[in-house]
Amino acid sequence: MGLGKQVVIIGGGIVGLSSAYYLQKEGYEVTVIDKTNMTSGASYVNAGFLTPSHIIPLASPGMIAKGLKMMFNSSSPFYMKPRWDTDFFKWAWYFHKSSTDSKVEKAIPVIKDINLLSRDLFEDIKASGDLGDFQLERNGLLMLYQTQSAFLHEKEVAERASDLGLEVAYLDKAQLKQKEPHVSIAAEGAIHYECDGHTTPTQIMPLLIAYLKKIGVNINENEIVQDLKVKSGRIEEVVTDKSSYRPEHVVMAAGSWSGLLSKKLGIDLPLQGGKGYRINVKRETGIQLPAILMEAKMAVTPMVGFTRFAGTMEFSGNNRIVRKERVNAIAAGAQRFYPNLSITDEELDDAQTGLRPVSPDGLPYIGKPSKIDNLVFATGHAMMGWSLGPATGKLVSEIIGNKKTSMNIEAFSPNRKF
Repeated sequence: MGLGKQVVIIGGGIVGLSSAYYLQKEGYEVTVIDKTNMTSGASYVNAGFLTPSHIIPLASPGMIAKGLKMMFNSSSPFYMKPRWDTDFFKWAWYFHKSSTDSKVEKAIPVIKDINLLSRDLFEDIKASGDLGDFQLERNGLLMLYQTQSAFLHEKEVAERASDLGLEVAYLDKAQLKQKEPHVSIAAEGAIHYECDGHTTPTQIMPLLIAYLKKIGVNINENEIVQDLKVKSGRIEEVVTDKSSYRPEHVVMAAGSWSGLLSKKLGIDLPLQGGKGYRINVKRETGIQLPAILMEAKMAVTPMVGFTRFAGTMEFSGNNRIVRKERVNAIAAGAQRFYPNLSITDEELDDAQTGLRPVSPDGLPYIGKPSKIDNLVFATGHAMMGWSLGPATGKLVSEIIGNKKTSMNIEAFSPNRKF
């Protein structure tokens, strides 16, 4: 690479590709490097939600206690595998320190703002026609509950969301039946976040890759970053197993691997991979609206060509091991709420996993570290990576271009203390 407006983006998930999308539009010469063939991972197996309603960060009061309680039950929705790992211990301590009412209170408006920004950008991308046609629906999200305690817990969140101007409705059994006439649902009712939307990630990702290639973005698959050489507070060279690059700017969008790569720069970025699972049912299920099954702690999304059942947050290191008991727990949860639905052995065997990068406070890292002048972090989005892809990409392009950012990003600083 010669001199000029060169950017290397490490990571080809939704965040890395969204960054490439907006940077290319600003006239940068962009190269995306990804260690996979870019057909799997968190950007492909998520629930596809666009969720302004998800205003409470993962690090909220009581979560560590829940995690410890569930630690020895490997089929529980929130699972921390017991292991001797000092990075994990440090992260867990920071997570605990972040799980306070006051910190959650501070995070709520910021999470809402970036979600709304991203939802609008998804709409803009669709309207531009850049990617061609893709599923982008705004039918809201149902929070289905079977118990009064689950309803009351979510009602607090819904009231807060409503106070923030988000559209919320309460549905009893009869109203729920009107919304979902073609499927039997074992629920007492639902809170309907009308502000939310959904997509099919496996449809959007190939369209985005194809568009970026067409407009001149270099996308280098199956290429592993081995070293990042720093001189005078700048990354001078990105060395991979196939090549080396001397870009003007580097974007770290490597998901759950961002923390490990940051160590090569002498930066301690607290981050853990939180594994999620998905089951695709390619038969007609009758399900029309995306939902979260509250007591089962899992998501359901009607996508193009299939219905997706997704869930769990498993902290067991950066591996892609499929734990059968966790897949079975998702299937059982689905059947608890949709009694006429049974997931086949074949569908269970086809289950896939992805690792979401989870910061200790549940907020992403978006911005420059104090140590390295030409690096921008774009990672740590936890369960909101898909929702926040376009907003993060837009913010990255603004940071690199020294422009006023579309929102205040102070809360996302990679230099923040836990």
